[in-house]
Amino acid sequence: MSAPHELVWIIDDDKSIRWVLDKALTQAGLSTCLFDSAEAVQGKLAKAPPSVILTDIRMPGMDGLGLLAQVRQTCPQVPVIIMTAHSDLDSAIQSYQGGAFEYLPKPFDVDEAVALVRRALIHAREARQNLPVPAIAQTDGLIGEAPAMQEVFRTIGRLSQSHITVLINGASGTGKELVAQALHRHSPRRAAPFIALNMAAIPRDLIESELFGHERGAFTGATAQRQGRFEQAQGGTLFLDEIGDMPLEAQTRLLRVLSEGSFHRVGGHTGIRADVRIIAATHQNLEALVRQGRFREDLFYRLNVIRIQLPTLSERREDIPRLAAFFLHQSARELGMAPRVLSPQAQQHLAQWDWPGNVRQLENVCRWITVMAASQEVQIGDLPQEVQQAPKAAVDGVPTDATASATAWEQALGQWAGNALRQGQGDLLQQALPAFERIMITTALRHTGGGRRDAAQLLGWGRNTLTRKIKELGLEASTASDNDEEDT
Repeated sequence: MSAPHELVWIIDDDKSIRWVLDKALTQAGLSTCLFDSAEAVQGKLAKAPPSVILTDIRMPGMDGLGLLAQVRQTCPQVPVIIMTAHSDLDSAIQSYQGGAFEYLPKPFDVDEAVALVRRALIHAREARQNLPVPAIAQTDGLIGEAPAMQEVFRTIGRLSQSHITVLINGASGTGKELVAQALHRHSPRRAAPFIALNMAAIPRDLIESELFGHERGAFTGATAQRQGRFEQAQGGTLFLDEIGDMPLEAQTRLLRVLSEGSFHRVGGHTGIRADVRIIAATHQNLEALVRQGRFREDLFYRLNVIRIQLPTLSERREDIPRLAAFFLHQSARELGMAPRVLSPQAQQHLAQWDWPGNVRQLENVCRWITVMAASQEVQIGDLPQEVQQAPKAAVDGVPTDATASATAWEQALGQWAGNALRQGQGDLLQQALPAFERIMITTALRHTGGGRRDAAQLLGWGRNTLTRKIKELGLEASTASDNDEEDT
């Protein structure tokens, strides 16, 4: 329970939102005060500030971000939770950069909103110190309302005052470099260079020279001194893409630089300070490479401080129409043409297609459409031939590739049961059901970026059922995430 003097302000021009939050917080034993605009609280902030503020981001007159800025000036100790129905990166970044305690996309689960307010009250009691943050540009090109992308946006926002090392995991074409650029652009190093280097694109014998530079005469062909990427990125960010392809000898040199904070050029002896933030990315499983002896374990732990997992495009299908519209406008602007518009049928077709090349493939298809489509409104027949094909031929509403996959696991399950029975085992369901539920739960949570409410919906359960199953199966530690209390 909260202390008697603790008060929560709810500010939203939507009466129904105010009513729902007021009812939920009051039932939880918290005191509330309701306002329909930011202007209504301006005169009260300095005189009698609340313990926590819940405010909508978009309201007539002063918006939530304007109110947030005023709270930071007048009573910076008050945590502010920003609510928004516009789940985009700009809103998340602006909220965190403005000093918001948390960013809460609508619609939200009221129980989790209450839990979030309780966290904010604890935060207020502990009187944590808030750091001043600068304004940012709105030029990220990252789009996503899917839960997994919302978690990516949250992480970028939380890291916006940090120099910490980040490891980005994701399949090819999922936008790893875009995320790295956003991390740099919203960091204290934004004014310094962002330098990208793809480990898979450099010959093994040139990697050290590319990273650290070389002195004249260091090797055959080194006719002049050359700066490496570490020197070029001084004060900024060095993005090492496909870090899993880095040779072991170069891994050793990189580890030494990260440990000692300095390096020397190939053929040189003068130490050079390395004031560089490292962001690494890979589509590979680095833990597996460590077990295989192909990646240094100590370097892995140096890089794996904060990890961001990017979903494939097929795991965020709800984002495909918005992404396609963005890429169509972008390619039309680049080519000096009128932007194409997808018909509802074309949108639906693209949203169901199986995008093995992820976001990069969708971007290339949109560029093709801009040049090749016969009319401004794009029909299915205007799409590239390979995309026109039915994305997945459905059988009784189930795609054939999904049917084949289902048949494969059912056959494997049958073989396992048959072998167990031949060996005299019993209680097969007691063995199989927990394993099945464990796999389904961890897969659903991975898909939602750790969000339990969304994972429960995907599994066809209520959230309480999912929470109970997680406890029963001993999955608390493996499924714990920042989203446990505030699923979006």
